[in-house]
Amino acid sequence: MTDLDTVESVARAAALAGGAELRERYRNGDAAGEYDETDVKAAADAAAEARMLPVVRRAFPDHPVFAEEAGRFDGTGPYRWVIDPLDGTNDFAAGLPTFAASVAVLDAEDDEPALAAVRQPATEETYLARRDAGVTYEGERVTAESDVALEASTVAMIVGRDVPRDTSLSGRADAIREGVAGEVKRTIDSWAPTVHSGLLARGRIQGLVQFHPDEEERAVTELFASEAGAAVRREGSLYVAAPDGERLDALWTAIDDAR
Repeated sequence: MTDLDTVESVARAAALAGGAELRERYRNGDAAGEYDETDVKAAADAAAEARMLPVVRRAFPDHPVFAEEAGRFDGTGPYRWVIDPLDGTNDFAAGLPTFAASVAVLDAEDDEPALAAVRQPATEETYLARRDAGVTYEGERVTAESDVALEASTVAMIVGRDVPRDTSLSGRADAIREGVAGEVKRTIDSWAPTVHSGLLARGRIQGLVQFHPDEEERAVTELFASEAGAAVRREGSLYVAAPDGERLDALWTAIDDAR
């Protein structure tokens, strides 16, 4: 069995390598990419992945990998890697500092997340999450605990890239957002799920709602929430996390009433 300490070291190294590329391009004002009405594909995505993918492939050539730009690599190793070179591409392209390079590692047998590494290059912040070992932020253990009341809370709303392209899904997402907004101070439409899941894991925001999330971020966001001690609930493509069961129940009821 591959040593998980080694896996963590490689995941962190890959996230840092991608983050270094993104930081340089961000500081140089790189906004090159292909833009459409629902998304943007930045040149920085491919450039960061070109730094990250070799780190993983050299260390574990037999492990299966999904990389956002290069696609899928088959393998027989015990872990499957998911590389997201630029989570928050729209933010990056707009000159906003809320973006990250992330790596998720899942058990190949059951596809459950085992480890995740996130580097936010604009602010030089690093998160690591490991199953049954918690979440660290800049090397210190953090939790989702928060004493902010529900009505004063901030909740991140995450929808996958296919949602805006489907009128039925986008309508349901709007209803979910409206239901949550009626219970809290502020909802944030997240263009960078791994960034906002890090804030949830530190108790800086008080909720996270995912609807049809993309594969590249889902493992990271859900591992962060569970390992930070958040209360979580899933129903099909809907996933909600909050600091405790009481606030989770309130958010879920608001969503149910709105749907």
